[in-house]
Amino acid sequence: MDRDAARSSQTYAIIQNFVDRLTESRDRHAAQQSMAYITTALDLSCFAYLVFPHRPGTSPRLISTYPSSWTALYFERRYESIDPVVRRSICQSEPFRWGLGYEPRDRSDTERELFEQAAAFGIRSGLTFPIHDNEGALAALSFAADERRTNFERSIIEHGQNLRLIAMFFHAHARRLWATDRVVGGVMLSPREFECLEWSCRGKSAGEIGIILGISQRTAGFHLDNARAKLGVRSLRQAVALLVESKSRR
Repeated sequence: MDRDAARSSQTYAIIQNFVDRLTESRDRHAAQQSMAYITTALDLSCFAYLVFPHRPGTSPRLISTYPSSWTALYFERRYESIDPVVRRSICQSEPFRWGLGYEPRDRSDTERELFEQAAAFGIRSGLTFPIHDNEGALAALSFAADERRTNFERSIIEHGQNLRLIAMFFHAHARRLWATDRVVGGVMLSPREFECLEWSCRGKSAGEIGIILGISQRTAGFHLDNARAKLGVRSLRQAVALLVESKSRR
């Protein structure tokens, strides 16, 4: 077996092990350990999987091996609202590099300071895979390093396509771990259906929901009708009542 074939076989074994571990995971800690395994095995230092919030007033959800001192500071100061990695992940679907040494000329002082603070915690640069799924969820999986190490750069080049598939697979599994949050009256709603119903609970009309979510009034109404039909009720008011009741039981 030549060197390339041996390397390919080793990579396949690592990915298969990751898939087996992740498939068997039943909570966020187990999912984190699965991703931590493949991150280490492929010499990618650390990772962060961030799900952008659907529900009004809620914070992003995170599974990562970033230093906890950094992630705590990040959420405490609500850096997700100014993080250019987050903004870019929302606007595009293609992977991209970021960090010190990758700043565009028009980077603001606030954004530059954010990257400098991250670097102080060992998050100096990285590669992010934005995830936009068919149910309206927005997320991003990032691999990061404390410096521009040769092994990290080589691994990104060598495993780029595999990493994209890994990001999608991890997202699909992690989404199921959080799916119980969208159960209303014993019925599972899609992220968009739940989000529209949440805004309706806050007194917003379909037109207003459309403006808030950047979709048409007709699309917002479509998701509200789907939620109502799934819940087996005749009116939107009844659907909202079921949502309020389900929240009171959590």
